Order: sequence, then structure tokens, then C-alpha cells
Amino acid sequence: MRIAQVAPLAESVPPKLYGGTERVVSWLTEELVRQGHEVTLFASGDSETSAELVPCCPRGLRLAGIRDHLATHLVMVSKVKAMASDFDIIHFHVDLLQYPLFRAIDHKTLTTMHGRLDLLDNMPIYKAFPRMPIVSISNHQRLPMPPFVNWVDTIPHGLPASLCQFNAHGGDYLAFLGRICRDKRPDRAIEIAKRAGIPLKIAAKVDPVDTDYFEQVIRPMLDHPLIVFIGEIDDRQKSAFLGNARALLFPIDWPEPFGLVMIEAMSVGTPIIAWRAGSVPEIITEGVSGFIVSSIDEGVAAVEKSLDLDRTLVRQAFEQRFTVEKMTGAYMSAYQRQLALTSDMIPSQAVALAAAP
Repeated sequence: MRIAQVAPLAESVPPKLYGGTERVVSWLTEELVRQGHEVTLFASGDSETSAELVPCCPRGLRLAGIRDHLATHLVMVSKVKAMASDFDIIHFHVDLLQYPLFRAIDHKTLTTMHGRLDLLDNMPIYKAFPRMPIVSISNHQRLPMPPFVNWVDTIPHGLPASLCQFNAHGGDYLAFLGRICRDKRPDRAIEIAKRAGIPLKIAAKVDPVDTDYFEQVIRPMLDHPLIVFIGEIDDRQKSAFLGNARALLFPIDWPEPFGLVMIEAMSVGTPIIAWRAGSVPEIITEGVSGFIVSSIDEGVAAVEKSLDLDRTLVRQAFEQRFTVEKMTGAYMSAYQRQLALTSDMIPSQAVALAAAP
């Protein structure tokens, strides 16, 4: 199958440091190539892939210091449109930008919605383009959407089983990994660690938009012997950081569409203590891969109970549901359903769509 993967340009594929969507695009792209498909990746020029790379900017825009990404993404989408006839399926990971250009050939597209879908400002485009085939990454992510959108499937993320090394023993600290912002609630993680009397290591980036929150709320909380702020880490550091932890704290305060760090922790055998929000109940198996809590007190109690969890079973929960092979298999089924729509068209329909601007 000839498949185009269209990645966001904020980070390289895979990211040099922080980056969730670009990491998933990389895992999916490499697995599709491994399975023998002809894959073209539209991404930043500093991306690394075994697919054919079409560079759409010299390097990831965030690390290049570019704040407004709209113009560069529009150029990329136009480049994809110019090459559309080269592909059987065009898989977008950039949310909404491609809708107007690809309305006439929506049957050969798929868009994975990686972000939150409860923002009212975006609702007009779903009404204007109800046929665009879209994939959710959790069932909870779908809840705010209007009933007429064209859902193809819910496909959870998956990562290579060999990416992070399983650690059967763990360690003596709690981990917080991701981004410093109000939605992620690092303040809750710090409070849980202090009350539990367990060290907390925070490996997280601080975006410019979150600098005030970090300086005013979080930095004063770091002045404690149990709290260690590491900063942003890369994939090479992540395996040891998560694997040597007693548990991952995921105390979110927003409708998280998926939460990639949860399955990264599961892959190394580290249980998760997470707030009941967003996709969390779909990912964590209570009492097996972690605990779902609704308060600081419950979080502190879960820290103690985490010692009773079998890290081998945590890893097995990952292998059963969240590997790259399972994710790719689900996407291949979705691609094939879209191709069947094309084959069901009468010739005049197909010609008209191909000729449409």
C-alpha cells in the first residue's frame, strides 16, 4: 500500500526531546515500512526515518524558536495535496488544517485527532466538513463532539515493545514526566510525594506560555529535600527514569485524550497513580497496572499500595494492549476500509473526485 504520513512540524519525527504526536507518527511509520508498505513521511527536515522523507521545514519549529506554526503547516498541506495522486491513503496527524483542501478526496484520507476536542471554537469546521474520516485515540476523547462526524475507529497509541527496558524491581522514588502546566498538575504530584515521604523526580519541559505558572506556582514548591527537578529529557534517558521509579504520578486536571507517558511507564513495568479524568480509566487496569484516584489522600494511599503490584503484570498489560504492532494493525484495517469506499465508487464518481480541485 502507498501511504502518506503527515506529521506536525513542531518537533522532528521522532522528537529530539519532548513530543507525543511526533513520537507516535514515528513508531507507526517505521512499523508500516517494516511490514513492506511504501511510506512517505511529510515532516521536518531533521526527522529520521526509513520511509521516504519529504522535508517541509529545515528542523522542528519549537527548537528552531518559531512560535507561530500556521504558515509552515499550510505550505506542507499544499505540498501533500500536490502529491495526493501518488498515495492510496493519506494519514494526517495535524488535526483540522487539511479539511478544505481535501474535501473532494476525503475518501482516501484519515485524520487522527491527537488533541482535546472540547474546544467550542473548533466546532464550526466539524459542521462544515462532516464527511472527513477521523480516528479518536480514546473513547472519552469523542464525548464533546457533535453526533454527525465521521468516526472510523478508536485506536489507542502503541509503542515498540523493545523501546524501553523492563525493570522488574523499580526504585525508591516517584516520577513525574511530561510538561509543566496547570492541566498536568505537577503541584498535586509534589504534594503527594511530600505527604508520602517519598522522593519525587520531575522530568518536564517548560514552554514559554507556562513560564509564569512555573515561576509563580511550581518553583517555590521545589525548595524541599524530597523534590528534584531534572528538566526535559530524551528517549535515551526516559527508559531508566521511568524504570527506576516506584510509580509514575499522573495527576492531570483536564480531559487528557490519551496520555502516552502512561503506556511508556507500563512498558518498563512501573505502575501508574493517575487522577480519574479523560482517558485514564480506559488505559489503567485498576489494581493491575496502577490505581485511579480522586484526591491527594487517595494518591498518598496509592503510593503505599503500589509496592504490592507485580511489575511483570504491569508489563503484560502493556503487551496485551499497547504495542506498535497492535496500533498498526488497527490502522491498516482502517486504511483498508477507506480503500473499499473508493473501490465501491462507480467510474464516473472516481473520475470526478480525482479531477476536483
